[in-house]
Amino acid sequence: MATSGGYNYRNGTQRGSLKVDKPLSVNSNTKSVVKSKPLSASGVRRNSTGSLGGATGPPKDDAGVLGRVRVAVRLRPRNAEEKVADADFADCVELQPELKRLKLRKNNWDSDTFEFDEVLTEFASQKRVYEVVAKPVVESVLDGYNGTVMAYGQTGTGKTYTLGRLGEEDTAARGIMVRAMEDILADISLETDSISVSYLQLYMETIQDLLDPANDNISILEDPKTGDVSVPGASLVEIRDQQSFIELLRVGEAHRFAANTKLNTESSRSHAILMVHVKRSVKGRDPTLLNENGNSSHMIKTLKPPLVRKGKLVVVDLAGSERIDKSGSEGHTLEEAKSINLSLSALGKCINALAENSPHVPVRDSKLTRLLRDSFGGTARTSLVITIGPSPRHRGETASTIMFGQRAMKVENMLKLKEEFDYKSLSRRLDIQLDKLIAEHERQQKAFEDEIQRISIQAQNQISESERNYADALEERLKYQKEYKESIKKLEEQLLMNQRSYGSEKGTYGPKDDSSNLMSNKENLSAAKEVDELKELLQKETLLRKAAEEEVTNLKSQVSEWKRAEAAGNTEILKLRKMLEDEERQKEKLEGEIAMLQTQLLQLSFEADETSRRLERGGPVKVLGGLDSLMTQVRSPQLKESGTEEKASIAKLFEQVGLQKILSLLEAEDADVRVHAVKVVANLAAEETNQEKIVQAGGLTSLLMLLQSSEDETIHRVAAGAIANLAMNETNQELIMAQGGINLLAMTAAHAEDPQTLRMVAGAIANLCGNDKLQTKLRGEGGVKALLGMVRCGHPDVLAQVARGIANFAKCESRASTQGIKSGRSLLIDDGALPWIVQNANNEASPIRRHIELALCHLAQHEVNAKDMISGGALWELVRIMRDCSREDIRTLAHKTLTSSPTFQAELRRLRIDF
Repeated sequence: MATSGGYNYRNGTQRGSLKVDKPLSVNSNTKSVVKSKPLSASGVRRNSTGSLGGATGPPKDDAGVLGRVRVAVRLRPRNAEEKVADADFADCVELQPELKRLKLRKNNWDSDTFEFDEVLTEFASQKRVYEVVAKPVVESVLDGYNGTVMAYGQTGTGKTYTLGRLGEEDTAARGIMVRAMEDILADISLETDSISVSYLQLYMETIQDLLDPANDNISILEDPKTGDVSVPGASLVEIRDQQSFIELLRVGEAHRFAANTKLNTESSRSHAILMVHVKRSVKGRDPTLLNENGNSSHMIKTLKPPLVRKGKLVVVDLAGSERIDKSGSEGHTLEEAKSINLSLSALGKCINALAENSPHVPVRDSKLTRLLRDSFGGTARTSLVITIGPSPRHRGETASTIMFGQRAMKVENMLKLKEEFDYKSLSRRLDIQLDKLIAEHERQQKAFEDEIQRISIQAQNQISESERNYADALEERLKYQKEYKESIKKLEEQLLMNQRSYGSEKGTYGPKDDSSNLMSNKENLSAAKEVDELKELLQKETLLRKAAEEEVTNLKSQVSEWKRAEAAGNTEILKLRKMLEDEERQKEKLEGEIAMLQTQLLQLSFEADETSRRLERGGPVKVLGGLDSLMTQVRSPQLKESGTEEKASIAKLFEQVGLQKILSLLEAEDADVRVHAVKVVANLAAEETNQEKIVQAGGLTSLLMLLQSSEDETIHRVAAGAIANLAMNETNQELIMAQGGINLLAMTAAHAEDPQTLRMVAGAIANLCGNDKLQTKLRGEGGVKALLGMVRCGHPDVLAQVARGIANFAKCESRASTQGIKSGRSLLIDDGALPWIVQNANNEASPIRRHIELALCHLAQHEVNAKDMISGGALWELVRIMRDCSREDIRTLAHKTLTSSPTFQAELRRLRIDF
């Protein structure tokens, strides 16, 4: 970092806002050094040649606002070396901040005078520097414009101090990067807006990712239509709070190249470029329209897609220009200095060409000028701060820096609002809505057909039963009628025979004697008795006939009722068939409307592309799942209880007392002593250089014993955090498992209620889940169930760590299955993790959602898990991830998984889902 000497700034006098159309002039005591052209009254330069790339300026009908590059000069105070070496000499510059002028002394009686947009003395505070240099640019970025803040100057004049100072020890010393992010976070809404950051360095003409050191050769992509420049291979990290941004800057600075030279003990050997992408939704632009029936439950959104504004803030910390004879560079440092000077020379040539309205701008001479083509002569609002030193020994470098700033003041940019329609989001939303409507219609149609079939079968069964009952009753009635007729006939025949017999006897023999009469009377009595019996039988038959007639009548009424029920069923069937036909017509109408919507959407997309082809569109980028993967490269972010001063005191305590004595305090009888001791060990464990010493001295064993023996919640939280830090090392992970660490962590998680304690424990287990060798043992000792048990807390930070652990475990399982080491379905599914994974696959919290999406993709790569995932509802989430996930690598992985699995392919064909 280019810092030299101690800055001791105080707040300067705050002046009014800078005027864009202020005329430029340069005065000299003896002669004019640089003649600057004043702007016209309208503020438009008539013969501007356009952007840094040499393209012609936009037409007048584009919504562009002219804005000149603003340049401020900042003087560094004398450092300790200059106070001794230049004690007998006056400063080579004299500042007149009230007139915004600077005098560069040639000798004791002659000097050149230069004017700038702002002149900042050595006493100007960091706050004032930010307000006059960067704040107007930040406000433009929040309004949807691109903006650039850049520092240029000799090495050791305070460029990195001005831009990148974190201000951890003194908040007043915060640089432009930190203050700009504070203003951005204060102005946006994280629910609807988003901030993402890339941090790069240009070293020896290669673009390297400061957030991913392995990505050390990033290419530059230029849009052939608009000429926009992007770096698609750079990491893009979402920012949710200020602390995560500071951690990101700390990670980047740790990977930046620096060297010790005669001019600066920490001279930056690369150009650092911070890109902050701000995406803001424009409210009130998405109205709804009622359908023809006016039913509010069927609201159809208009074709107007969501409107977003995309602003990009670029903060450039240029490496300092230097003379080899003064810096004493040699060997590899000399090669670095040559590369720095060449890229700065290329930038100077481009600015000279723009200032002189040259028809050719040599933008392709360096990757630096290609990256900054939008900042000089492009569409961004640019503010340049040039830093100079007071030493007369470096007057040549100071004069060169001043002339660079003077030429930059002549460059004009055409600011353009980066506002565009989010057609992709609208298209995805329509596709998902169409799929849901089709699936819902199929379910309703299937249920309707099943209901019709059930009613038909029930009615047919009832009709058949009624016909059988009627036939049985009719047969029985006919039987009774036949028996009745036969009985009547027999009685009549018997009566006729009796009458004939009685009459013949009476006419032939005449009167009989008493005995004959008696016998005749007996016969008559017997006949009368028989007649009575026949009468009784006849009465019984009559009653039976009446009962049969009543039963037949009842059966007839039942048959009539069944016929009426059948008629009603037929009516209901007709009604349902009519409803089905209406549903089919509605489906056809809806499909026609959707086809029309898609056709109009394509037409709108074409028209928008024609009218907004000059709007800047960022290229595809590789999105990281969050800050967790970055933090493991340098240090664990889990223990944040101690400030910078406490860390310094702990390091001093470590050197004076020794690690063994500190570890012995973990077993002290005094509870307060144990708490402070475990905090000290935790802070030491946060530094990678101390972790091996702690493990060798038995610190890991002591921490695990504290989890087992102590009942103090604070000790559990801090000890778990220290174990999480140690668990980032593969060797330490095996030691933790060998000493029963997973059982102790699971026991701690089961009894803990504090979300911070659960977050630390979940982070430790998540780190262990990333070790391929420990998968079976970790699951056997309850590690996976302990992770799932912690979701009861519901805190987003805890859920994020749980999701990270599941993603690590699923990734290791997928790798083992691919290598043929593991067979059978996933252990996560065996332990019941799939329902929670599916439930949180579309979680609002970005870190949780990204890890869960990765876990689903890794689980789906093994064919044996496919059936369980389909029955658990994971297929729909995989389709959503393939279509809607913001990370391109996850979308690609989901598409590859779905297309390579026969089981998923069969289910998608059954559901009629095309992709």
